[in-house]
Amino acid sequence: MTRKIPILPTIIVLAAVATMVALGFWQLDRMQQKEALLARYQAARTMSAAVPWPRTEGEAERNLFRHAQLDCERVLSLSSRAGTAADGRKGWAHIAHCAIGEGEEADIAIGWSERPQAPQWQGGTIEGVIASGPRLVAGRPIAGLAPLAPPDPANVPNNHLAYAGQWFFFALTALAIYWLALRRRWHGAGGVTRS
Repeated sequence: MTRKIPILPTIIVLAAVATMVALGFWQLDRMQQKEALLARYQAARTMSAAVPWPRTEGEAERNLFRHAQLDCERVLSLSSRAGTAADGRKGWAHIAHCAIGEGEEADIAIGWSERPQAPQWQGGTIEGVIASGPRLVAGRPIAGLAPLAPPDPANVPNNHLAYAGQWFFFALTALAIYWLALRRRWHGAGGVTRS
């Protein structure tokens, strides 16, 4: 009995498998890039010199975890979101959305409390660490609030190895399923030809 392999379905499955394998290797490459980025972030935490507040997304990315200073000329709004205190307690981070001059605005995490009610604050100069957003996380909270946990590069996820493993697993699964489908087809075809 000759076992014929269907050409079009085989091409489609092999193309899909090749794509999944390529995505797996792409994720491995992204993992190495992320490891280098995290090492840069860790180094930034040890730098004591302040940098100017980033004006573009690229500057914000390059200066994450660096020290900076902002002058909140006017508080535009105050909000609260889930946050962690420097001592690990869970509660509320209070965020001031500020006008910082030249028509620009920025978010400043001004401190932590157990309650979501936003504190009264009229603005001023705050020193802290640049976090994603970007936002400035105050090194010293405003009066009446506790310090927030400082931004930590360890909290930046690096899941690329797991994603690579998933793509390789999907590729292997697709091949296994296709092989089982071929076997079933061949056995079905063999059964039809028997008399």
